[in-house]
Amino acid sequence: MTSPSEPSLLLRRDNLTRIARGGGVSSIPYVGKWNSMISSVTTGITRIPPGQGIPLHTHNVEETVLVLAGNAIVTIEGSEMAATAGDATWVPAQVPHRFVNAGDELLEIYWVYAGLNVTRTICATGVTSDHLA
Repeated sequence: MTSPSEPSLLLRRDNLTRIARGGGVSSIPYVGKWNSMISSVTTGITRIPPGQGIPLHTHNVEETVLVLAGNAIVTIEGSEMAATAGDATWVPAQVPHRFVNAGDELLEIYWVYAGLNVTRTICATGVTSDHLA
């Protein structure tokens, strides 16, 4: 039996892939080598400029979101609520949700998905894609 090569124990934001989402929104997935080999979670940060947001969408797995910085309007299954730094929410699989930057500064949210093969379906179009695409 061979052991896997030694993965990095520290993931630095500047060394990770940034995924452009349009409108200045970008995501930085924190999927380390160990995580992709043996864990069942996907984590990362999404940055949303003032006035921008993530479209209403669903995922195939549950999601937990922590607001790291800024002010958000969070919509989950039709209910809107304000969230600020330190607030967290949980979204069950297949439940429509979105995050909009409601402030004047960058909104940063940290997300954790209960799975490695996460998909995202945009509610307006019905198009499903890999979340990290």
